[in-house]
Amino acid sequence: MNKLYEGKAKILYTTDDPQIFLAHFKDDATAFNAQKRGQIQGKGEINCTISSALFRWLESKGILTHYIDQSTSNEMRVKSVKILPLEVVVRNIAAGSLCRQTGLPEGKKLPFPLVEFYLKNDELQDPLLTRDRILILEIVTPDQLEELKNLALKVNELLQEFFAGCDITLVDFKLEFGLDSYNRILLADEISPDTCRLWDNRENDPQAKVMDKDRFRRDLGQIEEAYQKVQQRVLSQIQDLQF
Repeated sequence: MNKLYEGKAKILYTTDDPQIFLAHFKDDATAFNAQKRGQIQGKGEINCTISSALFRWLESKGILTHYIDQSTSNEMRVKSVKILPLEVVVRNIAAGSLCRQTGLPEGKKLPFPLVEFYLKNDELQDPLLTRDRILILEIVTPDQLEELKNLALKVNELLQEFFAGCDITLVDFKLEFGLDSYNRILLADEISPDTCRLWDNRENDPQAKVMDKDRFRRDLGQIEEAYQKVQQRVLSQIQDLQF
């Protein structure tokens, strides 16, 4: 295997098959465009396991993903795709940057799911893009942009339903997509407490509710325990669904 790419949370390796890559999930944690760095013990295994379970479940609901299988506790085999330089964010409840940029109070339920697109560019600090800026940059075609929005909304609908069964509220989350050799759009990257804002419906205290990377961002402590709790509930829900 040869290292193809190393990001903040994963390392991507080539394999003997040019159509298959190996994604290694790291314990490294970053926030605020990597200005804050640290480690979350066992994060790689937890995020790989959660992502694998959710990719399999989404595939069963008709969502095309890059997932093939989980080869080890912290590695998954994925299809070779050309990652689109867009982060697609779906928001159901006001939190994080949406509150800072608009003045909306944290926890306010939005009247409809908000889909946002950000340019994947650390040097530019991942700026929020308008539809016309995306088209001017020629990142995707108008039809592909519409497909990305519709896919994001469908994934949101499915994940809200899934996490509700785990007594977890899906506040918001980030998705990445890629194009395969047939130019089809596939859901890629990961779905985990690193990329989702998740609130525990069994807790009333605002800080105790947090089950995601905000515990690292905001120095709330008990990060590993929160990630482990998400994993336990996701796997239990998968088992209950007999999937």
